[in-house]
Amino acid sequence: MTDAVIVDAVRSPIGKRGGSLSHIHPADLSAHVLQALSSRTGVAPEEVGDVIWGCVVQAGDQAGNIARTSALAAGWPESVPGTTINRACGSSQQALAFAAATVIAGHEDFVIAGGVESMSRVPASAGSPNSTANPPSVLDRYEVAGFHQGLAAEMMAERWGLTRHQLDEYSLRSHELAAVAIDSGAFDHQIASLPGGLAMDEGIRRTSTMETLAGIRPAFAPDGVIHAGNSSQISDGAAALLVTSSETACAQGLDPIVRIHTVALAADDPVMMLTGPIGATAKALARSGLSISDIGAFEVNEAFAPVPLAWLAETGANEAHVNPLGGAIAVGHPLGGSGAILTTRLIHHMRDNNIRYGLQTMCEAGGMANATIFELL
Repeated sequence: MTDAVIVDAVRSPIGKRGGSLSHIHPADLSAHVLQALSSRTGVAPEEVGDVIWGCVVQAGDQAGNIARTSALAAGWPESVPGTTINRACGSSQQALAFAAATVIAGHEDFVIAGGVESMSRVPASAGSPNSTANPPSVLDRYEVAGFHQGLAAEMMAERWGLTRHQLDEYSLRSHELAAVAIDSGAFDHQIASLPGGLAMDEGIRRTSTMETLAGIRPAFAPDGVIHAGNSSQISDGAAALLVTSSETACAQGLDPIVRIHTVALAADDPVMMLTGPIGATAKALARSGLSISDIGAFEVNEAFAPVPLAWLAETGANEAHVNPLGGAIAVGHPLGGSGAILTTRLIHHMRDNNIRYGLQTMCEAGGMANATIFELL
């Protein structure tokens, strides 16, 4: 049976809101990682059968099928198509799943999956309770005025009995681990720095302490526990992954990093909306025949601190293996690019540390989640 493998993965640095990447058009930021991926792998752009790109806010600078625009911005042949998808925060992780399915079906030999979000240029809120995106038929079903991720994080913290102190401790851990990863050079090979610009993730706060976190006001409820310091940062970034089959890789003399072992989707309560990774992980493990103890590294997107902490409580995973390089609380969460960024971080970490299996999962608006298991080659 044909499989799907990732030959290489490259990402931009993650820029903070209004920071070093904010002046770059998102199509040009995407073009940068596309060019870097082609250069690193030696696979010529004309060999790429499709560019499948995740992007959440498809408006303004990110409107008009940014996948296609990005390939053109990269100077690639007009024969290279592109399509843009939106599964909220999991958009580029879903792009990878679609790319793998395309290769396994034999429709294309090479597909590039990835994504971008320039939140500095195309702002997105955490969701408004008065949003008109949902008709009364949906709102009445759940007896709510709207769906709000920040309030959902508050609900999660209450359900799992997570105190503000616990959330802030976890957030500090994210910054500390990200600092260690940067200082050790863990990200050096995976980042395509921009000429004359940013070379490393810039959101990390090295001087953060429990005392400084304690002084930040709650963001969504007057007596709440969720605030800017224990939530993901608003950011800019992009990443690209080259997907093919083992057979094609061998024929072309390419040395893949991982095989895409198992893909799973799940959906849960859209009001509490951030619990999906728990079910998606269970589904992926059941489908794969693996147990939680078989997985040597996890990327659980840090949209809000309760997400990985509730996931840990339900899965029983080894905490030391979860987000070992820090996460979105420390370096940021550029929505449509985050799935591919997390994959890039995870599979390079697996190769650097000879970890056989890694699992990535992300919560998504609407109560959905992706989970993907990778196997080191």
